[in-house]
Amino acid sequence: MSAARQPHDPRPLAGEPLSLDLLNTVWMHEGERRDLLTGTEGLAVWLAANGLDTRFTADAATLEHALRARDALAAVVDSPGDPAGVARVDEVLAHGRIRATLTAEGPGEEPEFADAARGPAWLAARDYLRLLATAPDRIRGCAHEACVLHFFDTSRNGTRRWCSMAACGNRAKAARHYARSRET
Repeated sequence: MSAARQPHDPRPLAGEPLSLDLLNTVWMHEGERRDLLTGTEGLAVWLAANGLDTRFTADAATLEHALRARDALAAVVDSPGDPAGVARVDEVLAHGRIRATLTAEGPGEEPEFADAARGPAWLAARDYLRLLATAPDRIRGCAHEACVLHFFDTSRNGTRRWCSMAACGNRAKAARHYARSRET
């Protein structure tokens, strides 16, 4: 799909690792919960935003599996180690595998799925495993109390608190400033 025809992504935070980007298909806008995945049109936007639209179809089955994966990932991100959440992620992971390959460039890996509709969900769950292996302490939810977005902290010192300094960070600063000015 060309950039000119790319569907509009309305989310305030996109481009996070695949697992967190799937979680970020739910966000708050002016106090109202928004959900990109209410239909296959929103799924098409999410697939395109993650470069998956050339491999997978935005159909009802793919949407159903993506929603299941999103719920499972939300459970383990919000309550790490929760046995029920872990079982739900494992159930998503049961529908795909990595096949070792040898290419002209050297060793490689290729994901395989018995049902292509499960592919995006499986890739998101697999990505979460990668983040856990890389730096589990850097998987974060935004510190703003009204925000539900998640991010992978890539800052040098690992102290990022906000999904976006321009949005949630500034709102928090403004609220602190307002509170201080009311005290004086």
